[in-house]
Amino acid sequence: MILWREDPGALKEEGNTLFNAGDMQGALCFYTKALKLSHSQVESAVLHRNRSACYLKLEDYTKAEADASKALDADPGDVKARFRRAQALQKLGRLNEAFLDAQRCAQMEPTNNTFKEMLRLLGAQSQKKSVQMSSTDARVQQMFSLLLDPSAQPSDRQKAAQNLVVLSREEAGAEQIFRNDGVKLIQSLLGSNQEEVVLSALRTLVGLCTGHQSRTMAIVNELGMEQLCGVMGSGASAVSLAACHLLQVMFEALTEGMNREIRGKDEAILPEPSRELRSMLRHLVEMMPASSVSGPGRDSAINLLVKQVPRKSQRNPDNSLTLWVIDQGLKKILEVAGTVPEMSEGPPLTDNSHMSCSVLLSKLYDDLKSDAERENFNKLCEEYSKLRAIQTVSVLLQGPSDVGNRTLEMSGMMDAVISLCASEVVCHQQVAVEALIHAAGKAKRASFITANGVALLKDLYKKSENDQIRVRALVGLCKLGSAGGTDFSMKQFAEGSTLKLAKQCRKWLCNESLPPTSRRWAIEGLAYLTFDADVKEDLVEDRNALQAMFQLAKSEDKTVLFAVGSTLVNCTNSYDVDKPDPQMVELAKYAKQHVPEEHPKDAHSFVEKRLMKLLEAGVVSALVCMGKQESPALTETCRECIARVFLALVERQEDRGTVVAQGGGKALLPLVSESTDVGKTKAAQALAKITITSNPEIAFPGERIYEVVRPLVSLLTLDCTLLQNFESLMALTNLAGISERLRQKIIKEKAVPKVEGYMFEEHELVRAAATECMCNLVLSTEVQQLYVATGNDRLKLLVLYSGEEDERLRKAAAGTLAMLTAEQPELCVKLNILHWLEILQALLLSDSLELRHRGVVVMLNLMQAEKSLAETLMESEALEILSVLAKSTEQSSISRAAQHCLDKAIEYGIIKKPEEGGEGNEP
Repeated sequence: MILWREDPGALKEEGNTLFNAGDMQGALCFYTKALKLSHSQVESAVLHRNRSACYLKLEDYTKAEADASKALDADPGDVKARFRRAQALQKLGRLNEAFLDAQRCAQMEPTNNTFKEMLRLLGAQSQKKSVQMSSTDARVQQMFSLLLDPSAQPSDRQKAAQNLVVLSREEAGAEQIFRNDGVKLIQSLLGSNQEEVVLSALRTLVGLCTGHQSRTMAIVNELGMEQLCGVMGSGASAVSLAACHLLQVMFEALTEGMNREIRGKDEAILPEPSRELRSMLRHLVEMMPASSVSGPGRDSAINLLVKQVPRKSQRNPDNSLTLWVIDQGLKKILEVAGTVPEMSEGPPLTDNSHMSCSVLLSKLYDDLKSDAERENFNKLCEEYSKLRAIQTVSVLLQGPSDVGNRTLEMSGMMDAVISLCASEVVCHQQVAVEALIHAAGKAKRASFITANGVALLKDLYKKSENDQIRVRALVGLCKLGSAGGTDFSMKQFAEGSTLKLAKQCRKWLCNESLPPTSRRWAIEGLAYLTFDADVKEDLVEDRNALQAMFQLAKSEDKTVLFAVGSTLVNCTNSYDVDKPDPQMVELAKYAKQHVPEEHPKDAHSFVEKRLMKLLEAGVVSALVCMGKQESPALTETCRECIARVFLALVERQEDRGTVVAQGGGKALLPLVSESTDVGKTKAAQALAKITITSNPEIAFPGERIYEVVRPLVSLLTLDCTLLQNFESLMALTNLAGISERLRQKIIKEKAVPKVEGYMFEEHELVRAAATECMCNLVLSTEVQQLYVATGNDRLKLLVLYSGEEDERLRKAAAGTLAMLTAEQPELCVKLNILHWLEILQALLLSDSLELRHRGVVVMLNLMQAEKSLAETLMESEALEILSVLAKSTEQSSISRAAQHCLDKAIEYGIIKKPEEGGEGNEP
């Protein structure tokens, strides 16, 4: 006996069944399994043809074309395969080839109107493209003539360069520029003295490279990475950012191409772009210590390495790029990390450079897979010493902190930090104090510093004449003073000391005469001190301090982002708190163990008032600006802080409109994809709360509304809380009621099985919310078919829920039942009335007008579906109930529907008209 799993024919039939049911992924899986087992050329051709149909439905047109071609290789006369290839080629933009295939189909079946219509459409599209190409070619030539004409006015050449950017964003224009030797022209523009011309040249290259691997490889080889990195390393910030964006686009075009079987929009088979990728990475690493590279250029290079080197997913086993960068460039990165900006030697840095290095080092370290790889990383880091080493340790402590702590534990390192604090050289003091601050992060090290460094920090704070040293010493004291976290019973310093420290931080924060770096350190101090609820209350009352903090959050200094985010998380109490079990607390007290205590001012009423004051001070606009920053300093953890604060701000229903009006809804969308797992969940929950109470079409206008669906569906997992499940279901219910396109988006995100799962949830609110969501989803034919399909009890569940005590659940289930029986009359026959008559009659007799109306509509749908169902209903008490409801004046919609039921019974001849001798008597 041959098992079906080993029989290609049986697998194909199973695939056909799934295809007809609309399960394309399932069908694809079975066709692929069958292909692996099939030894028949004819059978394989059919399977390739079927699989091509699946790929067309899934919008993977490259694979659809490939499979259709394989089917045609075996049987050139297969008209279905040829038509599918024509469809795929049309979507891929290869109109001439598609036209030839469609023409062949029309020749094989001259009477087929579908083939004729496609041939007409392709002819029109080809003609339009031809006209467009000739028009584009003329415009490209015009721009080239102006740019190459030395006698042309500078303003005209500049305008021509800008027009070239616009042309490059269209595929036709990009292809014409590339084929007309435009890269050489652009190369000459990169050497221009006019910044606008250079920017236009870079933006034109972005258009040429976007999504096109073959052009990107040619451009990298023709221009050379030295020139591109030279442009990025120039002093002009705007040019550096534009060059960074170009390199980012080039990386994406090359790496995306490596993950596809066929690369380039021209579908040509190309060599692997690994050589170009390694060349780009090598030049970026070499930029690190180069003194000729500007600070912004160096930050851009670090940013590119952060985005391109570490694996995007830990499921990918290949971390060779990370190992290569560590081997070739770790010491160069550490050289930047160990550079003291105040000293003349070393490469030029910005205020963001050290933080950017921390993020890069952390990403590289996290991407290592084995102890041996991590040990090698540690050894390379331990090779630095003294001043440069201490600066390096500061950077490491902010990045891969385990490596930083291990380096700090090297013999004499901590003594060197303490002794350097007493140095008479200001920059030496500054470096040592910063290292001391970062080292105080771990509890065991904090206790060591409390014993050995507090006196020194106090001395520096009180006696130093340099405000930059004083503010750093203050932050060190703040950090040590907050070692107890939110535990009210664990205070490191005397009563009132933390309030005095916080007051000084606010004073420095508001002092605009201080450099931004010093004011940033003041926020660092508040980030630690705001664990204390008294400090939180004082801060939110100080409007000037809040405004100063928000202004810094919007400034060029990106290193302040995490400190601002942490401060706001503390002020809004949006951090996670594990509330201990009351019995365990009593046991701990009995055993004389420490029990954490909550500050009285961390109670809900205080937190709510703080949130209102933050909203009044403009916290939303600050958060929106923070989320827009393009910098390594905006780490996933920082994004999590922003998401936590947004969630706290939308907790009150009356505040959600304010948050949306100030751009909060739009700012949340990137956070659901670019944050920690916790941050993504918090952002998704905030979106859910907004979607529940606001009009989604106003909160998320245009196409943005469709971006909300995926994060909401992500909350429908067992990892999320029941509250998150509930809010997600409520939000999806609102979206599903707006349009069919939104319902299709929800279905595409595979939400329907999840919603069905929550219809069985024990918690009555979650169960009712899931049923309400299904009530709106059944407006889609695709969901209706799930109920029509044989062999399931979905309809039975709705009837049972219509008889539950929970009124909200009954309304949702009865509403779903009413819509299904109206849209799919065959379900009325499927419904066994005799079993469920009592539940249906209970709906008619309900005190709730809404339930009564739903019951009457279900009755009317049943009677309209089939005469035998009407006879069964009229033989029961339903006739008497409907007669009473038809005469009722409580709600006209109910009485009208009831009367329609009776009219239908009269039409069938089941009952007589009243004037003919009484209702219910058979003729």
